[in-house]
Amino acid sequence: MMRSLWIAATGMEAQQLLIDNISNNLANVNTVGFKRSRLNFEDLMYQDVRLPGAATSPTTVTPTGIQIGLGVRPVATEKIFLMGNLQQTGNPLDIAIEGDGFFQVTLPDGTIAYTRDGTFKLDSDGNIVTANGYPLEPGITIPPGTTAIHISSDGIVSVTQSGSSTPEEVGNIELARFMNPGGLKSIGKNLYLPTPSSGDPETGVPGEDGMGSIAQGFLEMSNVNVVEEMVNMIVAQRAYEINSKSIQTTDEMLQMANNLRR
Repeated sequence: MMRSLWIAATGMEAQQLLIDNISNNLANVNTVGFKRSRLNFEDLMYQDVRLPGAATSPTTVTPTGIQIGLGVRPVATEKIFLMGNLQQTGNPLDIAIEGDGFFQVTLPDGTIAYTRDGTFKLDSDGNIVTANGYPLEPGITIPPGTTAIHISSDGIVSVTQSGSSTPEEVGNIELARFMNPGGLKSIGKNLYLPTPSSGDPETGVPGEDGMGSIAQGFLEMSNVNVVEEMVNMIVAQRAYEINSKSIQTTDEMLQMANNLRR
């Protein structure tokens, strides 16, 4: 009977972690380029009271056994890299990826990080950077006197300068993709780092060899589905409640056993 207390406790802990994951998804419902996470569970080991196929006589075996499960545990938080809705902003430095791929940015320590957040800006030197000041990789600098910035679907960045009507190419945006994007490590600030699970990045030209194309003046919004997350929250709440009810029921049964009289 004591076993059920610990089994139900694993269920409550698992549902608490599920609520944490749902809360993070909902907190980032308006975060540009955010990808929702899904929590995966697995059952724990089983206590074998009688093994399936155990002999019951010289000629017969049990068709089923007696195996008592010992609970549940979370095994993975999986990023779902489905594309979010595109929102038109009209800002020339807002760019979205239509399809597969990540923007590359350089961190202060020289590490290359990856993001779907296309809210780029210019720093004091005219470099295209993220909201945290991390430059786009490969670096692109907008010259002084620029009156218009044009970014084509294949990542060619051109500018029109004052006194000229002819666009001048100043750089190219390259995208990267991974064999297993779900294996990327989230480090916050809408950034990811590669891991042995994600594989090495494959870089290329937008719109070619399976890479997504560039959409200037658009942002990819979070792919969190609020209705789905609310339903998941209700399910997790009820699962937490029923596990707590199991603990309460076990406690009442133990109390009955303690109160037995001859």
